[in-house]
Amino acid sequence: MELTPQQIGILERLRSRGVEIVAFPMYENLVGVRKGNCAVLLAPAGKDGFTMQGQPTYLVGGNLSARVVRSDGHYFVRKQEQLEATPERLAELETFAAELAEALLPVA
Repeated sequence: MELTPQQIGILERLRSRGVEIVAFPMYENLVGVRKGNCAVLLAPAGKDGFTMQGQPTYLVGGNLSARVVRSDGHYFVRKQEQLEATPERLAELETFAAELAEALLPVA
């Protein structure tokens, strides 16, 4: 994947905020970013930035998950594994999403 200097600058800004740049094998055309137990996929958008592909999510077994609602509660699910969507996990995810949104804003 070819990235522009502006996109590389965004990734460097994310790294300076403690965000790791990671690869998710099923999504080789996207850039994975992770902080703590949260992650999201980024797609290059034009030459100046990125867009989030989907919503930030909680990692289950080191992999991206889906948030689901079941009769007995809310969960983050990946294949046969699941984690309860506790207030603490939801707060971590909300903080990650807010930090990421701020970091992806254009810098003058």
